[in-house]
Order: sequence, then C-alpha cells, then structure tokens
Amino acid sequence: MSEAGPARRLIKLLCLKPHPEGGFYRETYRAAGRFPGKKFPGGRNYSTAILFLLPRGEVSRLHRIKSDEVFHLYAGGPLFVEELDPASGRTRRIKLDSGKVQHVVKAGTWFGASLAPSADFALAGCTVAPGFDFADFELGGKAALLRKYPAARKLIERLAHD
Repeated sequence: MSEAGPARRLIKLLCLKPHPEGGFYRETYRAAGRFPGKKFPGGRNYSTAILFLLPRGEVSRLHRIKSDEVFHLYAGGPLFVEELDPASGRTRRIKLDSGKVQHVVKAGTWFGASLAPSADFALAGCTVAPGFDFADFELGGKAALLRKYPAARKLIERLAHD
C-alpha cells in the first residue's frame, strides 16, 4: 500500500487501527442498552458499528462471530464478501459495488473479504447485532478448516489464517 495512496490517507483521517482479521478498523458506535447473558455470557450491547477499510494487498481472513453482521460499502471497491456455510460447507461470493452496497452475513457463518483486482481499497461500515465482542470472534485456522471443509479448499487457502 502506497504511503501517499487514498487508503493510507483514509486510515490516518479516520484514525483506523489494524484489525486481527486483516484490514483496518475503528469502532464508531456501541449501544448503551444490553441483552442479558443467556446466549452471550455477560450479556451484549444491543448493537455496535465499525468503519472497516481493506487496502490493496490485504484480505480479511476467514472468521466467524455469534451475531449477524451487516456490511455497508461506503467508498472504493468492488469488495467481495466471501462466505463458508458451516452446515453445508458451501461457499459463496457476494460482490459489493455501486449496484449492491449492503450485505448481511448470518451469525456463525465463516466469512472474510477480498478486493476486486481493479480496487485500491474498500471502505465499509459493519453493524453487528447483538453487539460485537471479541469474546465472540473466532479466526479460522487453515488446517482445521481444510479438514472439515475439503471442498472449500480454494477459499480456505486464499483467506484462512495459517
């Protein structure tokens, strides 16, 4: 990523920091209200939102969370949201661009993201309900995912963490 490029400028302007899955982020909203702790020990905020920027040369590694997550494309792209269904092992690729700017990833789905070859970056918002907590975040290991989902090898080899 070029120091003078638009992605680098946005990272500075928006005060984004590296995300463990790849890319850069900053939390922008956390609802004050909380759900009790039945499904989520300790409870969870009703909703959270982040800014997420994926620059050229990086991917968002396969991960899953215990809540639904809505992607909203704000700038750049196209951005591919890549899903691996944990029940069926099927993969799907959703292209976010000016024709489709929003997509919901269902709770428990393995997912990551990558840029179209023509893209320098993608700036998205991600809204999670019940709210995000790193206790609900699981980064997918390549070896374990390949054992469980061998038919998804291409996706796993591109986006899973070593």
